[in-house]
Amino acid sequence: MTDNKKKEYEEKEIKASNGMAMLMLFIILYIGSLFLTIYGAMDSPFFMIIGILYLCLGWIPFMGLKVIRPNEALVLTLFGKYTGTLKKEGFFYVNPFSIAVNPTVSLMNIPSVSENGKLSSSSQNVPSVSKKVSLKATSLVNSKQKINDEMGNPIEVGIIVIWKVINTAKAVFNVDNYKDFISTQADSALRDVVRQYPYDVSGNGDEASLRGSSQEVAEHLKRELQKRVDIAGIEIMEARITHLAYAPEIAAAMLQRQQASAIIEARQKIVDGAVGMVEMALNKLNENQICELDEERKAAMVSNLLVVLCGNKDAQPIVNSGSIY
Repeated sequence: MTDNKKKEYEEKEIKASNGMAMLMLFIILYIGSLFLTIYGAMDSPFFMIIGILYLCLGWIPFMGLKVIRPNEALVLTLFGKYTGTLKKEGFFYVNPFSIAVNPTVSLMNIPSVSENGKLSSSSQNVPSVSKKVSLKATSLVNSKQKINDEMGNPIEVGIIVIWKVINTAKAVFNVDNYKDFISTQADSALRDVVRQYPYDVSGNGDEASLRGSSQEVAEHLKRELQKRVDIAGIEIMEARITHLAYAPEIAAAMLQRQQASAIIEARQKIVDGAVGMVEMALNKLNENQICELDEERKAAMVSNLLVVLCGNKDAQPIVNSGSIY
């Protein structure tokens, strides 16, 4: 039973006749039935009845004429059974009793009736609803979500997905509405992926993060979403985070933490540089034999230089007119 369903929902292209040739044939038949009716009225009632019947029913074959534009497809069913998909662009003729199926066509396009029994002003001019399935690349932008990252911090995340239909049979018959399906799966995949990464990492670690590893996160998100929408015959071309920020309730606290981390890193660089400069100064004094300092004087000099080099404010020089000893 399961194998039969899988085979039934595999996409197959329908063999369609040339639409222009069939259109010319139907027009000729219509004209011929008109002459047959006139001739039968004068000579043979039998031919007249045939002509009248065709004039009454001859419009039915015209229902099988279909125009397909580039990157469009028409999924056809005949009495509830999937017969095939018309994907080639052009003018074709198919079984006139075939019905096009597209579950994404909303019932909201149907004119609504107000309480007084009249059509509402917003729906009086309703365009014809197309049942064709678009094969073009489409973008999906979902609203921002509040998700906890790997560290449990609430963050706001938005996503954009570029996708297209590659299997019309799966898209139409395997899911109720493939557009709503991919939107729901995009939110679910985003939530699962974001929970596996921290918002940011401190230091120079190799750990991936949402802010610092955007390409890796995008590839992970694409793979995760693709697995979820395979059943709907959809190909994910790109999935990427478009909005990333801490939730408002913790944004101020996280900003202070980032500032503190930045200050600490800056201080570490300043101290490392100051120590190197002090060491260089002492070596130069010894190499050039400018003056000889005992350990106590060296310690005082090191202390003074570190204060000058590591201080936040400019040093105020003090002139010592006496002996340094």
